[in-house]
Amino acid sequence: MEEKNSKQFRKTGRKPKNDPAVHRYSINLNAEDNAKFLALFDQSGMKAVAHFITACIFQKTVKTVKIDMNAVEYHEKLTRFFSQFRAIGTNYN
Repeated sequence: MEEKNSKQFRKTGRKPKNDPAVHRYSINLNAEDNAKFLALFDQSGMKAVAHFITACIFQKTVKTVKIDMNAVEYHEKLTRFFSQFRAIGTNYN
C-alpha cells in the first residue's frame, strides 16, 4: 500500500547539462560603441551574440567571411553556360 502512495519519478524531458551557463553579466554601450559592436558582430558571421561576446572576451578566434558577389555571379553564369553546353551535346547525339 505504501508503494502506491509514494510518487514515482520518471526520467522524462530534457537531460540536464553537465556545465550549465548560469552566470550572467550586463553591460551598457553608448550609440557609437554599439554601432562598432554591431559592425564587428556582422563581420564575424556568428549567429548568436552571446557566442561572439565570449569569443571576444576570451580571445578565441573569430572567423570573418567575406563573400565576393562578383565571383558568385561569375560562378552562376559559368554553371548556366556549362548546362547549356551539355544540353547541346545531348541533343547533337
